Amino acid sequence: MKALQCIELGGPEKLVVSEVPDPIIAAEHVIIEVRSASVNFPDVLMIQGLYQFQPPLPFTPGGESAGVIIEIGEGVESFKVGDKVFAATGVGGISEKILAHQSSIRLIPEEMDFEIAAALSVTYGTSIYALKQRANIQPGETLLVLGASGGVGLATVQLGKAMGAKVIAAASTQEKIDICIENGADEGFVYPSGNLDRDQQKELSNTIKELTGGMGPNVIYDPVGGTYAEPCLRSIAWDGRYLVIGFAAGADQIPKMPLNLTLLKGCQIVGVFWGAWTGLFPEENQKNFDELFEMHKAGKINPTPSDKFTLETSADAIAHLKDRKAKGKVVINFQ
Repeated sequence: MKALQCIELGGPEKLVVSEVPDPIIAAEHVIIEVRSASVNFPDVLMIQGLYQFQPPLPFTPGGESAGVIIEIGEGVESFKVGDKVFAATGVGGISEKILAHQSSIRLIPEEMDFEIAAALSVTYGTSIYALKQRANIQPGETLLVLGASGGVGLATVQLGKAMGAKVIAAASTQEKIDICIENGADEGFVYPSGNLDRDQQKELSNTIKELTGGMGPNVIYDPVGGTYAEPCLRSIAWDGRYLVIGFAAGADQIPKMPLNLTLLKGCQIVGVFWGAWTGLFPEENQKNFDELFEMHKAGKINPTPSDKFTLETSADAIAHLKDRKAKGKVVINFQ
């Protein structure tokens, strides 16, 4: 079978599509014939050796995929050959076949396309957990989404609206803001790209305060980090929840926050580690996905991919995300 391989650490240009051995079935695992996979920012970091969890070389990137089960191992009781599923495996997804533990897969509705399922699993799974379990967001509260035009960003924009929040989108271009408005954001603003100097940080904080009538957002969703974090925290509302999702600005730019702000604002800085939570609370995670499927059926969320690639061009898909060209979810279709 063919798979995208990271043989040496570096940029997407070092990735190659090559023949690799078929996976061998194991107890409590299934083998999935992959129909679609999607790309997330951890893939960009992982191939460079910058992610907090680093698989040994060589490895296949791709944390989420969707397809059909073609073989089941001993001890698998909830799935059968022929089931349509998606898998959140962390790695290995950009491959024609993947071995997945039964705890990492979910049945998908029969009417749902594979690319929709691949686009939904990690981004929407992360975002509903962040807003529901970690932030306990309430109808009428204000939600600020940084990096709002990316995969998790747009998922959060849509979910925030579905949960009754006022959503403010922040992104690096007006084109990206327009996409966020199309996806349900109430308003948005453009922030500068790169490292912000002190004046730019003050301007960012003031912009957020102005858009919220001086009150600040109740919930801030931050997958970016870097020099954006502190000015956003300074703008947060009393009793606000600052959600730490990731560090797309770079692993070398993980922000150091002045903790006195949590005292002055009566706010919380809340870590969001969806992958660990799913292992600890699988039943709650399943309830979240049941809710996501219902939202999708009702038209409240729309995980339609914005950029599509093939296995042969899958390295370009990761480069597309790395270069900040993505305006939504990036998927790789196999058939």
